[in-house]
Amino acid sequence: MKVLLCGINSQYVHSNLAIRYLKAYVKDIIGENLTCDIREFTINERKEKILEDIITEEPDLVVFSTYIWNGEYVRALSRLIKAVDENIKILYGGPEVSYESENFFKNNPGEFLIEGEGEETFREFFLHLKGEMKIDEIKGLYHKKNNGEIIYNGPRDAMDMNKIVFPYSDDDDLQHKIVYYEASRGCPFNCKYCLSATLKKLRFLNVERVKKELKYLCDKGVHLVKFVDRTFNSDRVFSRELWTYLSELDTDTKFHFEISADLLKDEDIEILKKAPKDRFQFEVGVQSTDIAVLKNINRVAEFSQIADNVRKVKACGNIMQHLDLIAGLPGEDFETFKRSFNDVYDIRPDEIQLGFLKLIKGSPLREEAEKWEMKYSPYQPYEILQTKHISYRELLKLKKIEAMVNKYYNSGKFENIIKFFEDKFETPFDFYYELGMFFENQGYFNRNISSKDYYKVFLEFNDNIVKEKMYILKEIVKYDYLLFNKKRHIPEFLNRLNDKKFMNESKEYVKNNYPDIDRNSITIEKYEIDILSFIHNGKIVEKESYLLYDIKNNEIIDITKGLKKEGII
Repeated sequence: MKVLLCGINSQYVHSNLAIRYLKAYVKDIIGENLTCDIREFTINERKEKILEDIITEEPDLVVFSTYIWNGEYVRALSRLIKAVDENIKILYGGPEVSYESENFFKNNPGEFLIEGEGEETFREFFLHLKGEMKIDEIKGLYHKKNNGEIIYNGPRDAMDMNKIVFPYSDDDDLQHKIVYYEASRGCPFNCKYCLSATLKKLRFLNVERVKKELKYLCDKGVHLVKFVDRTFNSDRVFSRELWTYLSELDTDTKFHFEISADLLKDEDIEILKKAPKDRFQFEVGVQSTDIAVLKNINRVAEFSQIADNVRKVKACGNIMQHLDLIAGLPGEDFETFKRSFNDVYDIRPDEIQLGFLKLIKGSPLREEAEKWEMKYSPYQPYEILQTKHISYRELLKLKKIEAMVNKYYNSGKFENIIKFFEDKFETPFDFYYELGMFFENQGYFNRNISSKDYYKVFLEFNDNIVKEKMYILKEIVKYDYLLFNKKRHIPEFLNRLNDKKFMNESKEYVKNNYPDIDRNSITIEKYEIDILSFIHNGKIVEKESYLLYDIKNNEIIDITKGLKKEGII
């Protein structure tokens, strides 16, 4: 019998942790007559192509790992598989089918469904396939009889984390990929929007085992290890030991952790200071800064403590921080969300994520939907549409702001342009709101625009909305454009320097004064303002400046004084 474990990932660079766990947990009982293979796909591939690949494998049983972001895809594939060959059996697992399981099972093709943690249930199911265990004895399993009757064998207790088998092997090509890793299961908190509120038991792997496994991933050349732990630093002894260990490793691998910033202590900060630059990335769930809203979702963290610790980590200068907000929470209206956004923005983290509430199956908040007059999509990912505190149209406005923050703030490629505009508005929220509305009114959300046009938009925005001195803005836009675009060609909508005599003389100056710089990989640009004065301290001084862009070494040099001394300008 051939079992095919299928992971439908969101991107090619991702690896599916769940199906690897399953295969690793049964590897000692796989044999000639019972095989188990893995195939991974992405939601960006055509369903018909994935179907072809699955059918070509000639499996007897297809196993799907199911989540809110691939659930509809999995349902469609299951129907296609059955249309081609109704003898192929299907087993579902994952969070999307672990709640309201019988309803899902009843309305979709398939013969088996695993509820909750899958490793031990899947192993016993394999023993059943070998004829060594009765199917009715397998806890955590739903199965269908020939007449369609659904049988549930009852819940399974949480497993000992240290029984889990390390899911990656020498056969996996993990170089330059994003790999998911789990050092703990469960969460000490009970946030109502999260499934962790239903999982009371917090469990950890042995810390020495974790070190060994992470070293293995580093040696395999993994680009990024993303810990799926709900709150990595919930046990300070555990997190400190691992942060210390990973800081001292000789590796280029990066590590991403979801942490509770309010739990950080001075000892943690001292450890984190010693980490190599960009070794760690932190994701911090703020969700809201409004005390009443936080109380409605069982959040106990004080934003002031979060802000203080995020600033302390930021001061270390070596760790990227990503802060999350959730729109549509109970009690959160447009104005309180605006305050939350401005509170978080004031910290200036590396990234800000504006998420929208998902009322996922099994979460306590889904059960309170009627209380808060929450309307949400019946389709995955069950996103909020409106509540009694915030309307559908207001959420649409926040979507526009989300798009602007993602493109302009989070990319880091428009930092100085943003700085120019921010003080022209009462709050940062107002800036992103007006920019988002401008995008909408110009129709930019409905068509693809080029990378250079994302810069040009600011000139149009200024001309129509802000009405500041255009020539000053153009110089700032030009600086950011040249800083982040390897092709140093300046678009036609910006001021360009076309004086051939000047260019020849200035390149000769560079040859004589910067002999180590390749003159074939440089650009020299004139600015109508002291551009570096604005970059470094935000001051606009209206006097000419000249910058040398060393493309090969990615270096910028102010050569204004040198050119004056030589009489070139």
